[in-house]
Amino acid sequence: MTFAVVLAGGIGSRMGNTETPKQYLVLGNKPIIIHTIERFFVYPEFEHVIVLAPKAWVAHTENMIKKSLGDTDKVSVVAGGSTRNETLMNAIRFIEENYGLDDDTIIVTHDAVRPFVTHRIIEENIAAAKQYGACDTVVPATDTIVESQDGEIISQIPNRATLFQGQTPQSFNAKKLKELYESLTDAEKDILTDACKIFAMKGEKVYLVQGEVSNMKITYPFDLKVAATMLGGDFEE
Repeated sequence: MTFAVVLAGGIGSRMGNTETPKQYLVLGNKPIIIHTIERFFVYPEFEHVIVLAPKAWVAHTENMIKKSLGDTDKVSVVAGGSTRNETLMNAIRFIEENYGLDDDTIIVTHDAVRPFVTHRIIEENIAAAKQYGACDTVVPATDTIVESQDGEIISQIPNRATLFQGQTPQSFNAKKLKELYESLTDAEKDILTDACKIFAMKGEKVYLVQGEVSNMKITYPFDLKVAATMLGGDFEE
């Protein structure tokens, strides 16, 4: 079975002076998170859509989904964990408890604040996860990337031709992801930035899916303005 996992556990501190987590800010006529959930809700291959929300926002999220999508048993809201990867493990536990976890269970994980993910990207993530076990959505780096060890002086400038900017979805064989995560030491868990790094740290291959520049992450107030313009324009999937 294949599951969508919408990661909405963050508080969005970089959005500025707002008490509302950024995923709940309104874009167009509905919250950002609803735009994102709808992208997965309408995709027929998903058995279930699991939304990971801050614990204090679970009931609010459930009410929001009911208002937008009606009474549906295809979407569940689960409390997130203390880190992104613990949040992801909560989703896997939900699947295991309600559906069972087998060698063919696939999860497509996506940031709640990337509401413009296309069906093509979702489709290719599912196919790559089934074939390879792990994949990441990326776009080629267009700017020169500068590395600095101390934040003051350039340490090196890597070859841009070999660099990519990570997006989401990131998609995995759920059983394999759980096994790898549980094999990590506490020290290894402390340096994790995302789930793909779990595979990379254990010497497992992570395959690339071509993303889109339009698959933007709404992080800063300016991003919200850009997203509103895209929503009102001729955005195509």
